[in-house]
Amino acid sequence: MQTYNLEADGLRGLNSTLQAQSSAVTEDNWEVVNPKGSHAIACGLNAPINVTVNGSTGYYCAGMNQLASVHVKGSVGPGVAENMMSGKVIVEGDASQYAGATAHGGLLVIKGNASSRCGISMKGVDIVVHGNIGHMSAFMAQAGNLVVCGDAGDALGDSLYEAQLFVRGSVKSLGADCIEKDVRPEHIEILKDLLARAECDAKPEEFKRYGSARQLYNFDVDNAQAY
Repeated sequence: MQTYNLEADGLRGLNSTLQAQSSAVTEDNWEVVNPKGSHAIACGLNAPINVTVNGSTGYYCAGMNQLASVHVKGSVGPGVAENMMSGKVIVEGDASQYAGATAHGGLLVIKGNASSRCGISMKGVDIVVHGNIGHMSAFMAQAGNLVVCGDAGDALGDSLYEAQLFVRGSVKSLGADCIEKDVRPEHIEILKDLLARAECDAKPEEFKRYGSARQLYNFDVDNAQAY
């Protein structure tokens, strides 16, 4: 394993070194020490490498990730895994707002709680939160799965498209055009797979499913108050 001291060698050097692995992988496993809440750690990776960050990070950790597995042994600031395309991001602690925003693919696992707007405008990513999520989560979510093992805040799934939301705990309120839906056998299978990959022992049968009522796809004056 290659160890990189962020405090001593700087953020630009770290990201340049990790991004260079897309041309030729010289080391599969990387360890980042002394992150001290730095922003944009391990961004723009495009190689099947493993990066472990020993400590908490600032905003946009592991943003625009492709192929890499990033494991943060701490908490993260806003926008973790923002616009991720593939790969895996694991956060051992809590995540600030808009975790997984606009992400197109891959798996984001938050073992603590996530703040507001978790999964905002998600476009195909799978997100599993072991704890709770804040208000306006999955706002305008278009595709993918958001699994919440705890509770959800206000306005869950507001203006939702076709993403699927699974919540084990309580939901403070649903957003515009978001409704509860049946949990069918195929959804149980999705949950089994995601919970196993996220190393979560929750039972799939304990979750409720929420999705779009499909009433706001096109403007209708009768729904004007919901926009």
